[in-house]
Amino acid sequence: MIRLALFISGGATTACAVINACRKNLLKINPVMVVASKKGISGIDRINKLGFPKQNIIIVNPLSYKNADSFADKLLSECFKKKVELIGQYGWLPLTPKKFIKEFEGRIVNQHPGPLDQNGLDFGGKGMYGRRVHAAVIYFRRKTGHDYWTEATSHLVNEEFDRGQVIGRIKINIAADDTVETLAQKVLPVEHNLQIEVLQKFAQNKVKILNRKKSLIQKKERRVLNQSKKIAAYLYPHG
Repeated sequence: MIRLALFISGGATTACAVINACRKNLLKINPVMVVASKKGISGIDRINKLGFPKQNIIIVNPLSYKNADSFADKLLSECFKKKVELIGQYGWLPLTPKKFIKEFEGRIVNQHPGPLDQNGLDFGGKGMYGRRVHAAVIYFRRKTGHDYWTEATSHLVNEEFDRGQVIGRIKINIAADDTVETLAQKVLPVEHNLQIEVLQKFAQNKVKILNRKKSLIQKKERRVLNQSKKIAAYLYPHG
């Protein structure tokens, strides 16, 4: 079975869903380690309650290292100890260092709660996580009058936030009366299922790159997109 490390920075609900799926033998994946980017996050307690071995839950805070390479060295050291073969970033907020990505190229997947387009404008990028993404999507749709939908996404990790190749996505309709909170509640279980499906594709060697037939957002809509992201960050300073 593929040995998986789960990287978390928040509530770890997706990581818990993945661990539970593995325990039910729904995946040919073995979760061998959890890496948290800081102490005190709720996800650590949530994973502890699953009975995941405490010695396999470690803290690697990027602020504790003098540069990206030393941060990468620590991550690599811990992954090598556990013979990790695949990494799932589930609510992981730090920018994964280039040195680490090079070692695990094509074997790091990231969860994102909105639509992405690796070749154009989208709802990703630095600072776009959690409820900010949902807020930006809702605001953008209302301002532009476009079809009312969003997506749960899984993508490979490269050196930029949310710019790697998309390998999984599921479309979700947005109701006229949806708020940021109700949309988040609607999208989260879909995210869980999608990340599990993507891991299954890795186990079956069936991962495929998904390209869009047309751009997600037109260049002329850049100003509205930027405004949407700015408002979302203001409304949700903690994501």
